[in-house]
This record gives sequence, C-alpha cells and structure tokens, in this order.
Amino acid sequence: MKKFIVLAIVSFFTLASFSQPGDDVKTLHENAKTFMRSGDFDNAIIILVRALQQDQNSLELQKDLVMSYYLKRDYARALEGVKALIDRNDADVVTFQLAGNVYKALEQSKECEKAYKKGLKKFPKSGPLYSEYGELLWSTKDYSAIEQWLKGIQQDPAYGGNYYNAALYYFFTKDKVWSLVYGEIFVNMESLTERGSAMKQLLLQGYKEKLFAEADLMKGEDKNKSEFSRAFLQAMNKQSSLANSGLTLETITMIRTRFILDWYATNASRFPFKLFDYHQQLLKEGMFEAYNQWLFGPVDNLAAYDNWTKTHTEQYTAFTNFQKNRVFRMPAGQYYQ
Repeated sequence: MKKFIVLAIVSFFTLASFSQPGDDVKTLHENAKTFMRSGDFDNAIIILVRALQQDQNSLELQKDLVMSYYLKRDYARALEGVKALIDRNDADVVTFQLAGNVYKALEQSKECEKAYKKGLKKFPKSGPLYSEYGELLWSTKDYSAIEQWLKGIQQDPAYGGNYYNAALYYFFTKDKVWSLVYGEIFVNMESLTERGSAMKQLLLQGYKEKLFAEADLMKGEDKNKSEFSRAFLQAMNKQSSLANSGLTLETITMIRTRFILDWYATNASRFPFKLFDYHQQLLKEGMFEAYNQWLFGPVDNLAAYDNWTKTHTEQYTAFTNFQKNRVFRMPAGQYYQ
C-alpha cells in the first residue's frame, strides 16, 4: 500500500512538471494558431479563452482572439476586444492595424480614423499604418489620402504598400512621372502577386498613354515644382523622337537605356536614386534588356515574351537567377517630392 502511495505521489509530481503554466499557455497558443490557419475559428476561440485564463495580460493571445472573432465575422466581440487593445501601453503596430480592420468592417469611419491617428502618434514611422489610413480616406473619397501614402514613403521607404497606392493615385491624375516611378519600385518589391502583375500593365499604359502622349514631354509642366520630376521629364524628352515609329517593347527598352545613360551624366549626383542605380547595374551586367522583357513583355505580348525567353535562354536565365538572389528595398533619404 505504501509503495502504491509513493508511486502515486511520484506520478503526480511528474505530471505537474509537464504542466507548468508557461508551457501550457505556449502549447495552447500554438494549438489555437493551428486552428486559425485551418479556418476553424470556433475552436481557436475556445482554446485562446482558456489560454487567457492562465495569462490574461498576454498581448499576443488577445490579438489572436480578436483576430479570430474578426475572421469569424463576430464583429461585436472583435470590437470589444480592440477597444481594450489600443489603450494598452504595449499595443504594437499590428494592434492598430487590427483595430482598423474591425472598424472598417463595421463601417465606423470616424472611429477607424481615430485608431490610425493614435497608432501613428505612437509609431510615426510605420509604413503599414500610413498605407491603411490612406486607404480609409480614399474609400470615403477624401483625396488627401495621397498625403498619407507620401508620408509613408518618406518615413518607411522599405515598405511597398505606399508605393502601390501612390502609383494608383497618380495614374488617375495628369502626372507623368510618379505613377511610373512608384509603380516600378512597387513591382520590384512585390513582383509575384496579382497586384504586381496589374501594376506591370499600368506601367506599360503609362508609357504609352501618358508619358509619350505628347511629342514634347515638357508641355504643360510650367508649374511643376519638383526638380526631380522636371529632371526626369527633360531626360526622357531627349528620347521622344524614338517614339515616332510607335512604342514597342524594343523602343521602350532603347528609350529607357538612353535615359539612364543621360541621367548618370547629368542628374545622378543631385538625385541619388536606388531604382536608377539598379537600372545602371543591369546595364553594366548586360541584363537590362532581360529586365525590360520581364517588366513589360508578359503584359505587352505574352506569346512574343515566351518566344524571347526561348531564343535568349542565356540572358533570361542569368537575369532570373540574379533576381532570385536579391531583395529590392528603397533606402532612406531618397524622397524628392
């Protein structure tokens, strides 16, 4: 009997050693995330509630619980959660993004705006918050949205979302420069998504329908106060005659090649710019034609692009291998608006 009691006590403490509160919470959280990934938000919520009983102050658990309610479309409970989350001293950028999503789902624009402003006051260099705040303003037809996207580009140049939104905005204006510049930067940051593919189409249209719509690219630019923008147009204007026979992929590549050569002869010291540095690097390494094919070919003429890759296998392979091993990011200090 005594032996049985001793074994029971040993078993109890052995089980207890595998059931420390910290370990339990971690395991519960991982299980909840597994259910979240599979779309089973009911079970995720059940587990997260139990985990929070053991660690009620965990920001990560609270965020995942609110996210589960949000994805389940239980916006009432999600709203209750985000109101508490954004008042926490340890609220992070994701917390304010989550709050924005919940308020948008409930069409509470004013509260959503307050949440983004509160987040940006705490995180003034957060590209995602500028991007999503601008999207909120745009959805209400407040065109000051562009100010948020430009601020995001200036404060967090390595984040792609603001380039995407700013490029789309400028495609719908008379501007000839920033839609092309920001659009191409975005494609280099996010090339494999649907947004990246759509942006390639807009870039090709921008060259054909906006930049070279007039023989004189400086026409109507008298009030353009951006020195960078004027320098861009002046360098492109020198190549305008190449468009006389139409803007084919070959002529666009030639125009862009001559533009880079001219830019580095006249403007590069005044306006250091990572995108153009990348163009120059590709030119020096004999990959600029392949890059332009990659950028414009699939949306210009897919059959012709496929044929080019087969007849220029060495160039195509060299560029794609090079591209796989690089991450394009804009550095700080190259904001010229």
